[in-house]
Amino acid sequence: MRGLFITFEGIDGSGKSTQIGRLRDHLVDKGYKVVLTREPGGTSIGEKIRKLLLDRENSGMHPLTELFLYLASRVQHTSEFIIPHLEQGVTVISDRFHDSSVAYQGGGRGIGVEAVEKLRNFATLGLEPDITFYLDIDPTLARERMVSRMFDRLEAEKLDFYQRIRNAYNKLLRIYPNRIKLIDASGTPDDVWKRIERHIEHLWKDRRSR
Repeated sequence: MRGLFITFEGIDGSGKSTQIGRLRDHLVDKGYKVVLTREPGGTSIGEKIRKLLLDRENSGMHPLTELFLYLASRVQHTSEFIIPHLEQGVTVISDRFHDSSVAYQGGGRGIGVEAVEKLRNFATLGLEPDITFYLDIDPTLARERMVSRMFDRLEAEKLDFYQRIRNAYNKLLRIYPNRIKLIDASGTPDDVWKRIERHIEHLWKDRRSR
């Protein structure tokens, strides 16, 4: 059986890394084979692109350059890493996928949600996640959680950039109501995990029944 493809989305500081780790441990305890990955990155080529994208010295990067670098990393990631693992029956959990480009470059950079959305199948080779957890949080609270962190090029952006991203994610929720699960990330890690766990259990039950 093909493995599940699970993605996590949300602005920086929403707590994705914590919940990704909990979900991996939960699935491994149940006997599933699981791999973690991230975007940009996930492959040797993708990690090199990641350094370009997040380096604060590249502050003059054009929004379209930024978008196409993300798309290039995604094509490599999907073809080299994600699809082969799924075909082997492995569950793949990715920290970000194409929804991030729609939100960050489409919304945050002002390229347009619809414009970036048109590139979805092209950049993902037609692959869609089985389920996406969108961890929603107010940008001000997210920034407070990151106070002790060294910011990369995108994390250093102002709050209005992140508000535009949040607005774009809300548009995606309306486009993909069955795939994207809205998770309130303002509570404790345990509260957030309970919401995610409920959705995962429903997903497994539905898959077994089919």
